[in-house]
Amino acid sequence: MSPMFVPGPVDVAAEVLQQQTKPMLPHRSKDFEVVFQRSIDKLRQLFYTQYRVFIMTNSGSGAQEACVRNLAHSRVLSCVNGAFSKRWFDVAVANGKQTDKLEVPMGEAILPAMVAEALQKQKYDLITLVHNETSTGVQNPVKEIAELVHKASPETMVAVDAVSSLAGARIEMDAWGLDVLFTSSQKCLALPPGLALCGVNDRAMARASQVANRGWYFDFVLLEKHRSKDSTPMTPAMSLIFALDYQLDRILAEGLDKRFARHSVMARRSQEWAQKKGWALFAAEGYRSQTLTVVTNPPEFDCTEFNKFMTPKGIRLANGYGDLKGKTFRIAHMGEIQPKDLENLLAGLDAYMKTK
Repeated sequence: MSPMFVPGPVDVAAEVLQQQTKPMLPHRSKDFEVVFQRSIDKLRQLFYTQYRVFIMTNSGSGAQEACVRNLAHSRVLSCVNGAFSKRWFDVAVANGKQTDKLEVPMGEAILPAMVAEALQKQKYDLITLVHNETSTGVQNPVKEIAELVHKASPETMVAVDAVSSLAGARIEMDAWGLDVLFTSSQKCLALPPGLALCGVNDRAMARASQVANRGWYFDFVLLEKHRSKDSTPMTPAMSLIFALDYQLDRILAEGLDKRFARHSVMARRSQEWAQKKGWALFAAEGYRSQTLTVVTNPPEFDCTEFNKFMTPKGIRLANGYGDLKGKTFRIAHMGEIQPKDLENLLAGLDAYMKTK
């Protein structure tokens, strides 16, 4: 069966799924602590960090909440250019923070100059950025924004949601000056959903220790206390960690440079295919994702009908998300998907359009 071209949950290799059938261990046992620490050591390579990476039993949205609760005394600047960056704004508001929204139209990127202007007007404890906006296919210039923030407002923490890009695009947490960088398991890592992986530097830990009312489940200080003992405060999703440990070996065996290049090749191919057909790409030129391509629907295209057309081949495409449903479709070329798989999808799209 061909893979799904949806931005999560993505297809998971059979041998990775099989890891979840391993027998349970006491989560405070030395046997499990070895697996836990081994996974964190490999995650540090993927995050390009010397710091800690928390393995959290929750979705990426939980990591959004953790950043707000741990890094903001009161004021947050949320950069919004799509549904998931808007969710982070909503999370900050729901947690009682004074939150300003720096918003641009969907399809456009947040630019450093926009952030600079916002920082001239107000000091913020935290700025929230989505690296790869899954709803629009826009990849924000996070490296350049972080550099600007550190110069213009050194006390402002920089937190980055890389849920749909980390492990598919190179993001260097330490070199780029990201205080917190997180992803979740069900996208470019090609694992089942249920884990968030959250890199936190020492600067962010120092801030967390000063912030009141961090909650309990997402408390970085509590997570760090247990991580230093190769454990978690609460019972972790042990089966998923077995799968994570195994999948990280597969990712590192492929080679990070080769993995990123594979995603880039598929992004270029998808973009060129759409443009050759005269179909508009939704994301602004120069800010297009490496892990998914969002195409504006031509009048004769219906994503739901296409998926029915491709049912015999097991191929599934993603409709637009939220306000963009029925207006765009998304080709998610992430995780285990190979260029030959993408060619099968594009051939299917061409065949479908011949029926119109």
